[in-house]
Amino acid sequence: MQTSTGSFPSTKVRRNQPLKKAPNWSTRKTSRKADSGQSLPRQGWLTAAQARTLWQLPNAETVKGKRDRAILSILLGCGLRRRELTELTLDHLQQREDHWAVVDLIGKAGHIRTVPVPDWVKQITDEWVVAAGVGSGRLFRCVSRLGTVWGEGITEKVVWHVVKEFAAKLGVPKLAPHDLRRSCARLCHTAGGELEQIQFLLGHVSVQTTEKYLGCKQRLRGAVNDRIGIEPAP
Repeated sequence: MQTSTGSFPSTKVRRNQPLKKAPNWSTRKTSRKADSGQSLPRQGWLTAAQARTLWQLPNAETVKGKRDRAILSILLGCGLRRRELTELTLDHLQQREDHWAVVDLIGKAGHIRTVPVPDWVKQITDEWVVAAGVGSGRLFRCVSRLGTVWGEGITEKVVWHVVKEFAAKLGVPKLAPHDLRRSCARLCHTAGGELEQIQFLLGHVSVQTTEKYLGCKQRLRGAVNDRIGIEPAP
């Protein structure tokens, strides 16, 4: 039933509700309400301890477990989008400047970038590749309940289910694949990573987008250009 203004009452109520702040998974408590199937709030991230626990949850003794550990490690350690992960091939993994990297990755809007791959992520990925016998083509494949590797790749839905399965075990059931990308950015920044390098890593065209991922804003008190070595001597 419409009101005199032509809007539905339910819509009007939504407009009057205050905007919610972005959640921080490191401080957000899990409750029964979190398991009710509500839509996932945006801008969540994990602490380093939570992220480390998450990628180690899959069983490293099974083929599926090795695959899932590799998927979670790449999402957390390299900040890839789930579509980018599904399109990874063995040829993407190359050495550049004595460092492993995903080379010529085609990202959002067709932008091409190179993504550094930490040694620990490469090691976990290699364990999956050896166990699955992947010799060429797409890096990730489907795995049956019996541990049989099949198909020529995986879909974004598979990535979603992997994240949801172990996020629930971590106690953060609303965590989504893109939240692992945000977590990667946040952890890079916390570890002292430069904003520009994080922007390169994620493939953002605008640095403002990267800043949103980090939850940071410009600081005027104690600004970065206050003391850069060219000011008059005291």
